[in-house]
Amino acid sequence: MTEKIFLGQGNDKVFLLSNMLNRHGLIAGATGTGKTITLKVLAEQFSSLGIPIFLPDVKGDLFSFCEAGVMNEAIKKRIQLFGLDSFNFNHFPIRVWDFFSALGIPIRITISEMGPLLLAKLCNLNDTQTGILNIAFKIADDNGWLLLDIKDLKSVLIYMGEHASELKLEYGNISSASVGAVQRSIMNLETEGAKDFFGEPALQLEDFFSIEENGFGTINILNASKLYQRPHLYSAFLLWFLSELYETFPEVGDLEKPKCVFFFDEAHLMFDNCPKVLLDKIAQIIRLIRSKGIGIFFVTQNPTDIPEVILSQLGNRIQHALRSYTAKDQKNIKQVAMTFRINPELDIENEITNLKTGEALVSVLQEDGSPCITEKILITSPMSKIGTVSETTIKQIVFNSPLYAKYKDMVDRESAYEILTQRVQQAQKETALQKTTSKQPARTSSSARRKTKSTIEKMGDQVLTGFSRSVGHKIANSLTRGLMGSLTKLFK
Repeated sequence: MTEKIFLGQGNDKVFLLSNMLNRHGLIAGATGTGKTITLKVLAEQFSSLGIPIFLPDVKGDLFSFCEAGVMNEAIKKRIQLFGLDSFNFNHFPIRVWDFFSALGIPIRITISEMGPLLLAKLCNLNDTQTGILNIAFKIADDNGWLLLDIKDLKSVLIYMGEHASELKLEYGNISSASVGAVQRSIMNLETEGAKDFFGEPALQLEDFFSIEENGFGTINILNASKLYQRPHLYSAFLLWFLSELYETFPEVGDLEKPKCVFFFDEAHLMFDNCPKVLLDKIAQIIRLIRSKGIGIFFVTQNPTDIPEVILSQLGNRIQHALRSYTAKDQKNIKQVAMTFRINPELDIENEITNLKTGEALVSVLQEDGSPCITEKILITSPMSKIGTVSETTIKQIVFNSPLYAKYKDMVDRESAYEILTQRVQQAQKETALQKTTSKQPARTSSSARRKTKSTIEKMGDQVLTGFSRSVGHKIANSLTRGLMGSLTKLFK
């Protein structure tokens, strides 16, 4: 049965329909206009309906879902205004995730899962450098070398640089300058803290789809306060997330309520410097993912931050106030006003700049799939605490999660780095054996000596010393790539 989700009230009460949540949505507005409260209101009600949630927290004020709210004058007035006799404060089940393993369950993905297209965007590579990265992935695929972490990719790039003349007949010209540029970009990733993000155990998206014993959907919160300071990494993860959702889950058609809803905060970062080929694929995913029972809400300051091809697919729209300080701001407000369904009694363009905190212009989808006439409403109050909670409370939630034990320790199994390291070590042993067994050992050419020395220097001390690895799986004989170029292991 379709559920009505109370959003707020103007002349009339406004409800979101649960069977229209997979038509996606937008929450927009300038800083301080009430976007976070609106997000909390929606997430709480979705959770109450048994819908799991994923959302990034860039300011640290969404962990408070875990504690019940308290009464104040503003909330009391809204409850009375809306006639919410059954309103009760409540807490909601949360799970906290973190890229950097500082405050949350560690999130990791492999280099192969990220794929060359998203990795190129993450590293801000030009077309030539992106071509080098694609060749690196192709060489790894052809040789059965798994690319799990950054040192795997660095090892393949070193191999490419040292065997460029041998490889160019099959893979095309491999410029040492371009290889060097990609290597520097990868090094920058390491300094930004991405070293621990790439690896195993890799995140399984199914772990976001849990329902609590009381029937509430779990609210999965990505601790993004530190990640947000690295916008390239943040946006690449969100784009990967979208592509994996699309590729992982089966078609289910239209449901009475979605299997899950994802909120992408600071959504404009996803589309900054986004190449057209990637933007086209994102638009395709947004259009088709609704049939997999997944709803997506983009949260951003201005709707014009989102490409029109994607904005046109967002059926449920909640617009908080925008500020008009420049001619460009005024032009943007005109464009935003034109995207809402006309209400003869409402000057939408004028209202957008005069909305008070907590007020919004709303146009949501009706039963027949058409947008309702735009209404000006006051958003209802959240049931959970408004503000922050202590770090001690968050840590307790993290450590008590059954998924913490699953993801807390990184696993390093045999992959490209280990295989190429063994090759270097074997070459060293053969050279040493020749020196000890031959009375007149063959003289190694100067170019060969330089190549061996270069390899040793570039791979560092780890190549010389080596270390034991966990070999829990067989290297795949058959490898394929999905929509974004991510690697799928067909046989383990």
